[in-house]
Amino acid sequence: MADRVLFVCHANLCRSPMAEYLARRLLADQPVTVASAGTDALDGMTMHPYAMQVAAESGADPADFRSRTLRAEYLADATLVLTATRRQRSVCTSLAPAALHRTFTMLQFGRLAAAAEPATEPADDPLGAAIAAATRARGRLQPAAPDADDLRDPIGGTAADFRRCAEEIERSLRPLAALIGAAG
Repeated sequence: MADRVLFVCHANLCRSPMAEYLARRLLADQPVTVASAGTDALDGMTMHPYAMQVAAESGADPADFRSRTLRAEYLADATLVLTATRRQRSVCTSLAPAALHRTFTMLQFGRLAAAAEPATEPADDPLGAAIAAATRARGRLQPAAPDADDLRDPIGGTAADFRRCAEEIERSLRPLAALIGAAG
């Protein structure tokens, strides 16, 4: 079974679906699957139109996307949980305490992964090796301001705001993709 990265935001209409589609493209050649959910999502909603546009611009077809309410079993099945904000990270770890050591905000994990030392040899579990490398980097970084870990919600903004949000998501995911690639 492939490793799974779960992206979590508030309603599973903007940030986490954009992250899901961006990660799917960035990790296409890795044995990793991606999914998303929302802490306060209503099941079955379509993606926000601007988020759908961003996903389509990345080469994806988001027409079949439907929102999902976060459930404990999604967290239990995830190898890595990446949230949009600290609040959502807290909800995830409250819902599934065993997920604590593999749950980060996207921006937090991106910072850690960027500072991590990549594997020098292939690993049996590339995603696990990437998580371990990022976790080890935690001790070498100065703590960030708390709000530096929160990905701003573009809801209510323009298409350009959604693109900026997607660019920030992609910047945070590129170090993860590099770590997995180095370990794979």
